[in-house]
This record gives sequence, structure tokens and C-alpha cells, in this order.
Amino acid sequence: MAKRLLVTSSPHYRSERTISKVMLDVVIAMIPISAMSVVFFGWRALALTAICVGACVAFETLYNFIAKKKNTVEDFSAVVTGMLLSFNLPVTAPYWMAAIGSLFAIVVVKMLFGGLGKNFANPALAARAFLFSWPTIMTTFVKPFINPGLPVLYDPIFTNGAELPDYIDTITTATPLSSLKGGALPDISLADMFIGNIGGCLGEVCAAAILLGGIYMLLRGVITWHIPVTYLGTVALVTFLFPLTGGHFDWQFMTYELLSGGLLLGAFFMATDYSTSPVTAKGKLLFGIGCGLLTVFLRYYSGYSEGVSYAILIMNVLAVPIDKITKPRRFGIGGGYNDASK
Repeated sequence: MAKRLLVTSSPHYRSERTISKVMLDVVIAMIPISAMSVVFFGWRALALTAICVGACVAFETLYNFIAKKKNTVEDFSAVVTGMLLSFNLPVTAPYWMAAIGSLFAIVVVKMLFGGLGKNFANPALAARAFLFSWPTIMTTFVKPFINPGLPVLYDPIFTNGAELPDYIDTITTATPLSSLKGGALPDISLADMFIGNIGGCLGEVCAAAILLGGIYMLLRGVITWHIPVTYLGTVALVTFLFPLTGGHFDWQFMTYELLSGGLLLGAFFMATDYSTSPVTAKGKLLFGIGCGLLTVFLRYYSGYSEGVSYAILIMNVLAVPIDKITKPRRFGIGGGYNDASK
């Protein structure tokens, strides 16, 4: 008896790549960033990352248990969310804040919308925006390479404005973005900006580590070039042509803008999130351009010196309409009749 070939519906594509393998690659790409955060800010940076990751895994497990669903933590997506959330926190953030952010990211933004692939916004960025309910904590930074000596239970909101002890007098609120927003170049060398010898959140200071992780993901095929290149290219072009320092064609201002804040981290690790970015190549290009324009607009004209998080979140909402606009035309279909007869 002859064997029959069973043909299923398209797409006819098979791959050994699984969600867990992709997410594991992302985790590997973020290891250099996490390592450098410990170098710059001490072991408390690793503690914050561990709490975010552990809380994200725990909340996803608990939600699945309560909802009587299969536990999905083995896909490593909760680990990725936890690491990204910690990268968006200053080292002075209290541990309870990391736990609350993890709860919001996993339960509110991800699981209540159906889990991985069904969330419309990036969980880590949405949690970062939520945590700005405590703006003082989220904008309090320490100088790198100086261990602030923060006790484990240190909590800035409980100081009630009291004078800080001597062992944490290295706290500063100045960042390169503050200077750039005022139309002045930071008093920091570009080499220090690239290495990470600046104040900021855990995962956004070391451009070298972020680029290393981004290149790894590109080589592994985890992400494509479309969003990072158009995102960074748009920011570079606009800030070069219209710098806040006055005049035009200021390459130094442009370079500082590219290396400041969470731009590189957002371009490689958060704007490229599968669930919240377009699928089509043209859509990814438009998405990257939109992120870039919004980032510059927010940095220039909003009351907040950073604009990456909110730019990506806004574009997350537009990802589905962009896909609909840029989706390729199906062959043989058009105008309600079969084009194959033409």
C-alpha cells in the first residue's frame, strides 16, 4: 500500500529553535551587562537582579497555579523580564520596590492579558513606568566604582527628608542626560560614557556590554538589524542636525545622546521584543523610526530628561496597526476576487 502525504495548512516551516532556547540566548546576552553592573555598583546590584528574577518566576508560577494553568516558567521569559526590570532600577532602589515592579510586570502586564505573546506592552518597561510613582527613588543614583555601603534594609522613602548618613554621601542625581537637556555637553569623557563610568540605572551605563550582548543576539538570529539600526540611526540623525547646544551638525552632542540613558539597552533588548513589536520587515523599520523620533521629542520637550521607556511603550500600542499596514499582499487575492484569472 502506497504511503500518502498529508499536507497541513501553511506555513510549512519547521525549526529546532524553541521559545526557551531563544530566551536563554537573551539571558546569555545580558550576562555581560549584569556583570558590569556589579563592577560599577557593587554586590547590591546582583542582589536586586536576583530579587527581580526570583519574584518574576514566583509570581508567574503562583498565577498559573491559581488560574489552574500549565506552569510556563520553563520558557525563561520570566527570567528575561526580571533581568530587564533590574536593569531599569538604580542601585539605591529598595528591595520591596523590585518585588512590586516584578508583580506588576508579570501579573498585570503579562499574565492578565493571556501570557507570553499576548501582552501588548513590554512588561519590564511598563513596570518601570509604574515604579515612577516613586520618582525620587527612581532618579537617585550613585557614582560608579564607589561602594555606597548601603545597608540591606536601606529604604530612601523612610528617611523622611533627614540628612543622609556619611556612608551614603556619594549619592548624586546628576546624569549626562541632565546636562544634555540643558543644552550643555556632560563633564564626562566619551570613553567613560562607553565604558560605563557614569551614574544611571544598573543596565544602562555600560555601552560596551550592551553592544556586546546586542551583537551576540544578532549573530544568533534572536533579533534582526531592522529595529536597532533604525532606532539608533533616527536618534543620531535628528540629534546631529538639531542639537540642543545650538547650531547644527554637532557630532559630539549626537554621540553623547546615543550613549546616554537607556537608549542602547532599549534599542537592542526591549524595542525588539517579539510580542510587542511588528512582525514584517517594513513594520520593524517604521517601528524603529517611530521609537527614535519619540525618544528625541520626549528628551527635548518633556519634563523628564529620558524618553526611551515611554517612546517604546507608545510604539508598542501601534505595533499591530503597523503590521496591518505593512503586511504583504496574498497572491491571488484582491478586490474580492481571484487575481489569478487576470
